Amino acid sequence: MTDEYPNISDHGIIGDLQTAALVDVNGTIDWFCCPRFDSPSVFASLLDPERGGHLRVKPAVDDYVTRQLYLPNTAILITRFLTEAGVGEVIDFMPVIEGAATDRHRLARLIRVVRGSMTFEADIQPRFDYGRMPHRTEITDEGAIFVADDLSLTVHRVGDPVMHGDERAGRVEPDGDGVRVTATLNAGEITGMLLESGGAPPRKMAKKRLLSMFLETRRYWRDWNSRSTYTGRWREMVERSAMTLKLMTYAPSGALVAAPTAALPEQVGGERNWDYRYTWIRDASFSVYALLSLGYTEEAEAFVSWLMDRIHESVGDTSGPLKIMYRVDGSSDLVEETLDHLAGYRGSRPVRIGNGAADQLQLDIYGEAMDSIHLADTHGLQLPHVGWTQIREMLDWVCDHWDSPEEGIWETRGGRQNFTYGRFMCWVALDRGIRLAQSRGRPASIDRWTEERDRIYEQVMSKGFDAERQAFVQHQETDVLDASLLLMPLMGFVAPRDPMWLSTLRAMDEELVSDSLVYRYNPSASPDGLRGSEGTFTLCSFFYVDALARSGRLDDAQLTFEKMLTYANHLGLYAEEIGLTGEQLGNFPQAFSHLALINAAVNLDYQLDHGSGYVDPVLKKGRRAG
Repeated sequence: MTDEYPNISDHGIIGDLQTAALVDVNGTIDWFCCPRFDSPSVFASLLDPERGGHLRVKPAVDDYVTRQLYLPNTAILITRFLTEAGVGEVIDFMPVIEGAATDRHRLARLIRVVRGSMTFEADIQPRFDYGRMPHRTEITDEGAIFVADDLSLTVHRVGDPVMHGDERAGRVEPDGDGVRVTATLNAGEITGMLLESGGAPPRKMAKKRLLSMFLETRRYWRDWNSRSTYTGRWREMVERSAMTLKLMTYAPSGALVAAPTAALPEQVGGERNWDYRYTWIRDASFSVYALLSLGYTEEAEAFVSWLMDRIHESVGDTSGPLKIMYRVDGSSDLVEETLDHLAGYRGSRPVRIGNGAADQLQLDIYGEAMDSIHLADTHGLQLPHVGWTQIREMLDWVCDHWDSPEEGIWETRGGRQNFTYGRFMCWVALDRGIRLAQSRGRPASIDRWTEERDRIYEQVMSKGFDAERQAFVQHQETDVLDASLLLMPLMGFVAPRDPMWLSTLRAMDEELVSDSLVYRYNPSASPDGLRGSEGTFTLCSFFYVDALARSGRLDDAQLTFEKMLTYANHLGLYAEEIGLTGEQLGNFPQAFSHLALINAAVNLDYQLDHGSGYVDPVLKKGRRAG
């Protein structure tokens, strides 16, 4: 059964800035939600080959070799099929939709032969609402339309691959609940299809119209990519990561989803299968830092605006000023449920949608939120009066609650603890608030904020540091190490050459680091309420690079970073985790992994050019001393 599932890493991503699709190396779209990232799936064979649905285009023969690449400087994906008789390509893209949210989305599959001849088979099997909702299929000479209760998808045929008076194109034929199309092409010939939501009737589309969409999409991505100001050592990987983040941005709101997928496992066959199609407050600091470091000010401003809207909506909420995650439109209905009818990726169950962690208390989010707001302010994105008033209320809440037990950054389900990371990020929240108030002359309870900030510092230094281990530890009741604390020097909480920090880094070297790969913590030593194990965290591996560089170990940092680049898939994409044999695990691609790559590259470039020191390349004073 597992042979029916491609590797998680065997995929590229295409999208239109409102939703996205995954395409595997055999030309199958096996994940697509419509009309938004967090909408129910239409194609989900990645989670169940029989019940999930797919859109497959491949040669009619079984003996072929595939290669996959992005058209340079774009998010247009090319899947090449090579046989002795010919070479063909499927070129996948989604014309970009900017502005207001819409139910109309288009997914184009341009098919061409570049050498010899090749017969392609297209198999379209939608399964609406994660395979729970029936649909009817209507077929015409121009294509087909699939109609469910609240969504319809139309397949428009493109061109007519009847060449030289030679009838080589079959009609659209029914195939169960879907359709099948076969077309034979010679070198230089083009055909294709356009999948469109919104209920339009099928029509035969001229090839020049599809080619025009292709050119418009190529122009968009190359224009966007040209705005990058990054000129460092790892330009190709950084630019691919930036485009991947852009593909996971919901343009109408500016929100960034953690990943476009749900329920891909952190351990194959295990239960750590979460839905990541939402926006985490935690991502704010890292996304704003990454975007500003590459010159994408508009995108950073949009995310900060989305964040401020969430703070505004939460005023007066007794459960806390912020939830840890939201839907892309800012709503917070993320009820978790399991899809028992789906087999799960290679038998990994339960298949979860929604996210029960949404109502957890995770205190670190206030530090990340304030860090991003402070950074945006230093780049001219200043808060209005109402926004500052709401920030003051939020920081007063932090003063009252920073000493509360919580679930922590890793969203554990084993009970609340006094997590060191949450404590020191509350320090960050108050520290950034104080800096904003002082630099802008804004009214604030500076004496109180300063007093609480200093209390947090003293507590972390006395109770968050284990004298026997000579290391900062996960929480006050354990001696377990936690890779989230690699951010301590980056955030300016501890000097990167402080003996307490250097001994912590050595302890992590010995326990959490496997060559260049870093575990977030040892789950067997720190029960998190879940069964099974997990791979190393790509996010933490890039945190480790930055910590090494700031601590003066530049050679180690560069080697670790360049080793990490070898774990990317064939397109330069990363999932959440890397397994024991180098396989990608977890939801894919993962925004946090790519954010951390960009930040590590920018910071490491700066340290290599200037020597390891205490200056931040994005903000040379005041933000991330260390």
